[in-house]
Amino acid sequence: MKIHEYQAKAILAKFGVPVPRGQVAFNAEEARAAAERLGTPVVVVKAQIHAGGRGKAGGVKLAKSPAEAAALAENMLGMTLVTPQTGPEGRVVRRLLVEEGLDIRRELYLSVLVDRACGAPVFMASASGGMEIEEVAHNNPEAILRETIHPATGLQPYHARKIAFGLGLTAEQAHAAAPFLASLYRAFLETDASLVEINPWIVTGDGRLVALDAKVNFDDNALFRHPDLRELRDLDEEAPLEVEASKYKLNYIQLDGTVGCMVNGAGLAMGTMDIIKLSGGNPANFLDVGGGASEEQVKNAFRILVSDPNVKAVYVNIFAGILRCDVVASGIVNAAKELKLKVPVVVRMAGTNVEQGQEILRTSGLNFTVADGMKDGAEKAVALARGKR
Repeated sequence: MKIHEYQAKAILAKFGVPVPRGQVAFNAEEARAAAERLGTPVVVVKAQIHAGGRGKAGGVKLAKSPAEAAALAENMLGMTLVTPQTGPEGRVVRRLLVEEGLDIRRELYLSVLVDRACGAPVFMASASGGMEIEEVAHNNPEAILRETIHPATGLQPYHARKIAFGLGLTAEQAHAAAPFLASLYRAFLETDASLVEINPWIVTGDGRLVALDAKVNFDDNALFRHPDLRELRDLDEEAPLEVEASKYKLNYIQLDGTVGCMVNGAGLAMGTMDIIKLSGGNPANFLDVGGGASEEQVKNAFRILVSDPNVKAVYVNIFAGILRCDVVASGIVNAAKELKLKVPVVVRMAGTNVEQGQEILRTSGLNFTVADGMKDGAEKAVALARGKR
């Protein structure tokens, strides 16, 4: 789960991470009032969307008075911000962060994330702050410092020293970096985050280290432990069909092709999308119903899948174990009847109760295409998506 910058900063501040003073604003008058309360010569008005690259897209502006902050807010609220991370459709700005302007002397990069390769948290840091870290990694990979933290022993003082001096901080700044990193790591662990990123991490004119920007992503599987964090979810920032799928505990990902994919299991989902591409098509989405879905969940999954107007054909690819083929087939048939489905559907099933599942499809009175294997199903789905039979 992603959250907004102002929410991330509020969480980090609770753990002792220094952040600029700021306030969220939902209209121009709130932006004016926030600027007045901050009382600094310059305030920064920042669009709050779940994407980076806001500054280059016009989503970060400086104001030298409360009136100017209000005028900027008036222009920014409601605008569609297009960045490399939003895609061409962009995101509508519905809220702003108004915060104090700071005297920036250096911009650094700092993050802590889960490294699946080594099975441990890793600090990543770079003296090239304020830039997209992917760009730094591509053009100058040696500029990125990595420090792996053993889960059993945690962050140690020598880790902090290596990062601080590796970034070229002075002795005094390195001394301040140690508690900063410790607070950041504690926030990462105690919120079950998958990523905490500060870009830029700045050194101010008076030598302070401050998180000028903040991005925090949480592990969805741990959110049951954090009801307060679940409340931070902004549904306006998510694709409507993905939000709908989450209501039924389904995993749905929106893509840009024409073949809708319903599968059970993430590995099978990846394989299904690969074989659709290999067959000359493009997946429009994939919907993973998981290993223990009920007939009602399958019906809702199918309904969500065909709600995408880009879907020209559906490929149902199920390898049944706990989730039985007859349950899948019944869910598909019921959904197709309710929706008066006009999109062609290709079904490939294997595993538990496959004969019963195929019989349900055959006797449904609906025109399903039953595939003979995974590759055959992909080829038939791609052909049907192109209008060929």
